[in-house]
Amino acid sequence: MYAIIETGGKQVKVEEGEALYVEKLEEEIGASITFDKVLVVGGDDVKVGAPYVDGATVTAKVEKQGRQKKVTVIKFKAKKNYRRKQGHRQPYTKVTIEKINA
Repeated sequence: MYAIIETGGKQVKVEEGEALYVEKLEEEIGASITFDKVLVVGGDDVKVGAPYVDGATVTAKVEKQGRQKKVTVIKFKAKKNYRRKQGHRQPYTKVTIEKINA
C-alpha cells in the first residue's frame, strides 16, 4: 500500500517502513506526527481525493533533525567589479512512515 502526501509544499509518495527527508517540521525527535493532507491512497483499490482523501491519514515518527550540505551561491557581473559569495544550508527532518490509515 502506498500514499501520496503533501508536506512542505511538496508532494511525496510514501510506503510503510520507508524513511524520507522532508522540509523542517517543528517536532521533537521520537515524536509521532500525523499527515492529514493525503492526495492518493493506492494498493488493491485506489482512492483519489478532490483535493484530499476524506478520513485518510499517514502516521510517521521523527527520527532526526538536521541541515543539508552547504550550497554556495555566487553572483558575478563581468567588468563591473561586482562579486558576492553566499552559503546556504537547508534544514530538514527525517521521518519514518509507520502506518497508512485509509
